Amino acid sequence: MAEPTSGMSSAGQGLAKLREPFPPHQISQRQQSRGGPMLSYVGHAALTDRLLDADPMWNWEPLAFGPEGLPVIDTLGGMWIRLTVCGVSRLGYGDAQGKEGPNAIKEVIGDALRNAAMRFGAALDLWHKGELHVDPKPEPKGVVAAVVESLPSLSAGDREYFDQLAHDVTQSFLNLGPMKALERVMLEKLEVEQRVHLEQLLDSKVRSGLKQAADLKRAEKAKA
Repeated sequence: MAEPTSGMSSAGQGLAKLREPFPPHQISQRQQSRGGPMLSYVGHAALTDRLLDADPMWNWEPLAFGPEGLPVIDTLGGMWIRLTVCGVSRLGYGDAQGKEGPNAIKEVIGDALRNAAMRFGAALDLWHKGELHVDPKPEPKGVVAAVVESLPSLSAGDREYFDQLAHDVTQSFLNLGPMKALERVMLEKLEVEQRVHLEQLLDSKVRSGLKQAADLKRAEKAKA
């Protein structure tokens, strides 16, 4: 573990390490149910590696033991554990997810560790079913100004052209509806790269409206 930097203790560094994103090669996928969507997750080995990086002395223990001295598995086939990292303990719960026999116990442990580690922020983005942190977007005018400044490859004339076109399309969308806004875009006969430049300047609501209008237009054409 790296030496602590000024302003942050060794424990603080370790806990911060748990919140770092996992690299793509440590992220696995599985189907949550037959025919269902794919689920991204971090496996037992990758999580253990991260826990060791955060705190070589990390530990977990069942929350309860039975008369035989074995961890208590509840009536749902799951187990509560206490995960301790850098002197901080948090609870987690895991289940076998339909597995049976010795593999079920391993699955319970791995699932409980992932669940408890999530309380420390480990792989939190994978648990969330969407964008966990999204920067607030400014008003459409601010979006245009920001994106124009981020396109240094465009000449001053091109910037002015796309700025004006984005304004025209937005006004058509607000005053006349998505289909008229789409027609305004089609009038320009833009190349793919030019279309990308334009879409970057448009508010998400306008982009979504244009896509819906384009889908509707294609569906009508297919019926004809």
